[in-house]
Amino acid sequence: MMLTKSEPMSEVLFEITKDQLESGLRGFPIGYCVTSSVDPNKGLHYAGKPVDQLAFRQPEEVIFLLYYGKEGSQSEVEAFKKDLQKRSRLAPEVAQHIKLLPRQGHPMKLLSSALLIAGMFENKNDYREDCLNLIARIPEIVAVLIRHHAGWGDIQPSQPELGYIENFTHMLNVPNGNTQELNAAFKLFNVLHYDHGGGNLSTFVGKAVASGLEDMYGSLTAAMCALAGPRHGKANQDSLQFVKEILQAVGENGTEENVEQVIRKLLGDNKLVFGFGHAVLRVEDPRATVLYKYVQEKYPGHPLVKITKLLRTAGPKVLKENPKISDPYPNVDAISGTLLSVAGFPYPEYFTVLFGMARVVGIGIQIVYERVEARDGKGTPIVRPKYLFKERYKKS
Repeated sequence: MMLTKSEPMSEVLFEITKDQLESGLRGFPIGYCVTSSVDPNKGLHYAGKPVDQLAFRQPEEVIFLLYYGKEGSQSEVEAFKKDLQKRSRLAPEVAQHIKLLPRQGHPMKLLSSALLIAGMFENKNDYREDCLNLIARIPEIVAVLIRHHAGWGDIQPSQPELGYIENFTHMLNVPNGNTQELNAAFKLFNVLHYDHGGGNLSTFVGKAVASGLEDMYGSLTAAMCALAGPRHGKANQDSLQFVKEILQAVGENGTEENVEQVIRKLLGDNKLVFGFGHAVLRVEDPRATVLYKYVQEKYPGHPLVKITKLLRTAGPKVLKENPKISDPYPNVDAISGTLLSVAGFPYPEYFTVLFGMARVVGIGIQIVYERVEARDGKGTPIVRPKYLFKERYKKS
């Protein structure tokens, strides 16, 4: 079966085969992303800059880069930082209603609910304003949510002058946490997860919902529901569990050969190997490279770090033996959960929430572009892909 469709876009002829249907739109260009891009061999770039070169910059500096598409001068970034601080105060009613949410179920359900609640009280029906307000307030929303769900009580009063992530760490007040180590880990995790191109599931869903002119809060709620699945944002939680299972199987003194044996057995039993492979990348995820280096320098003796180091070598070695695997290398999820755990946040049920907190930045900015900047300000049309009718049952 061959379907051909000629489009007036640069006189390109798109040929659609039967094999490309029901494939998740993989590889089909449908628009522009002005914030970031993912190259199969070079990895993630924010506004044209490799993410590994931005990993240790201040969050406000990187958010400025994504929002404006250019590097900010020191004075511009400082003014932007102060603007976020002014916007950061969450309406008391929002926190009160978040604390009334049930504590059963995964906390990503609470995050989606919290965003809808925030929209009821704080929506300006202005995509730009709502984007900046949500970027500024999402740290407090998440801090309230986590402390409520965990049963830790109320947050510490917000002090936005501390800095974007410093204030989050302060409000969250992790039991027995080391503030300095948590600040560093939360910053690194936050910056590396801001954005990842325009076509990943949560970003696409958020923009698709916004294309129907749903507001920023509702659109990001939908994006967080998409992020919550194990094939997307929850992969960091599942990958940490996988690391722990490998550690239990081989012990703290396990060798690379031991890890290889466990991986071969898992594959032989048709079980999953978490933290490896990527839809676009064909090299080790540069975000993972940054995190491996960080934890191995800072926490070299931690058992989880030792195992991730062995997995980093053994995993690709075994997976490369299967010619059907196009990317046998670690992705960011292979190590991000270990980073958070060894830094003093060993609560994997909240890892995807932290992912969502970061991704609000990139998705929100992309929604702003598609709603108020694309097509000379007209915005993109409502998403409406074509589906072909297919009979489910053969006629007798």
